[in-house]
Amino acid sequence: MRFLMMTTDDGSAPAGPPDEKLQTEMGRFIEEMSRSGVLLATGGLEPGGTRIKSSGGKVTVLDGPFAEAKETVVGFALIEVGTREEAIELSKRFWAIVGDGEGVIQQVFGPDDIPGA
Repeated sequence: MRFLMMTTDDGSAPAGPPDEKLQTEMGRFIEEMSRSGVLLATGGLEPGGTRIKSSGGKVTVLDGPFAEAKETVVGFALIEVGTREEAIELSKRFWAIVGDGEGVIQQVFGPDDIPGA
């Protein structure tokens, strides 16, 4: 089962680079997940981005930032584990390293997950 673990930001987190201890601990955690084959991809996301909207056959492209957004996804990890519970445990380990914050875990479905595909 694949899960997308996303880190969100509502604008209240302090800006700036993480301290050296956090970088070291996160490096170890990412290395462990990579070695075990659990971590498929990880990264941070640009602020704002580009919004694509399709309505009535017309596609509109809007560049961010978007003032109306209450929170935005700022980072992600794509993982492959056996159960949702394993994904939750990995997320708990991530937040134990990072500290305060919020995120979302969503299962990722692909062609192999669609019956008859």
